[in-house]
Amino acid sequence: MRPFEYARPQTESETLDLLNDHDANTAVLAGGTDLISLLQDDLQEPQRVVDIKQVESMHGVTQDGGGVRIGALTTLEEIAASPLLENYRSLVDVVDGVRAIQIQQMGTLGGDLCHQPNCWFYRNGYGLLALEDGESLVAEGDNRYHAILGNQGPAKFVSAARFAPALIAWGADVRVIGPEPDASEWLPLEHFFVTPNVESQGVSILKPGQLISHVRLPAAEERISSTYEVLQMEGLDWPLAAAAVTIDLDRGVVREASIVMGHVAPMPWVAHEAAQSLIGQSVDEVSATRAGEIAVQAATPLRDNGYKVQLAKTAVKRAVLAAADMLEGAL
Repeated sequence: MRPFEYARPQTESETLDLLNDHDANTAVLAGGTDLISLLQDDLQEPQRVVDIKQVESMHGVTQDGGGVRIGALTTLEEIAASPLLENYRSLVDVVDGVRAIQIQQMGTLGGDLCHQPNCWFYRNGYGLLALEDGESLVAEGDNRYHAILGNQGPAKFVSAARFAPALIAWGADVRVIGPEPDASEWLPLEHFFVTPNVESQGVSILKPGQLISHVRLPAAEERISSTYEVLQMEGLDWPLAAAAVTIDLDRGVVREASIVMGHVAPMPWVAHEAAQSLIGQSVDEVSATRAGEIAVQAATPLRDNGYKVQLAKTAVKRAVLAAADMLEGAL
């Protein structure tokens, strides 16, 4: 780890001032569960680390009209405990899937959404795209945990943001602040993530001097939701595949639905056709199975990760059934 300057702002404005001091290459420290690892491995070498944990305006869960606003510094533990999120079951499902208590206590929502890929090529210094002499190291290397969708370009890692599928399925917006001190913009979270074609693009639309401050959820109303993650019994503490669903039922028949898959593509994968297949149907084994099959019909697995197609299909099916409290006994 290289030496760096440490700053601890108290407000959003102070934070942006520190991030936009162009004499310094800066990094943002929230919960620190990802950044510390990146610093220790020299994958990031900032001249300044800006610790934003004391920015009070970015903490907590509050009502926002008929919906809910979550500060980017809200911890996973706080999300699970908030009574305002009781009707957003798919978010609590994500916290339940995080095995490490330390991550639940220290990890933040904003940190999760900005989490860098867990791809071992990236973590070993080969960059997001893992190219050597213009050729993909992933295509010919160990690609067991890489993308099965959206992998036709140079990016073959999978998005590491565990909350993103559930939030996007709810139609959440994200507030991006900076780089100017008074600049802020709300945009659909679905539009926050990108699949890079060149190394400098990164994994999101964030530009230097910008960061996430809040996420906003619409009113839950009568909608039901669930997240289903396929986890290894031992070893990795992140999913092999995941799916989140939000469903609006009218007398047992699906009126609206959204399905978003995680850990199968370089960005959260919105399965529009799979969700559309549920419209006008009752939630049962047949409709859930069909949604899962449609969700992966465009999959293009790599040499070693074909097994993830079945896992993703199963995740969609079980998320649909779990949302309707019909998961028990389903295969």
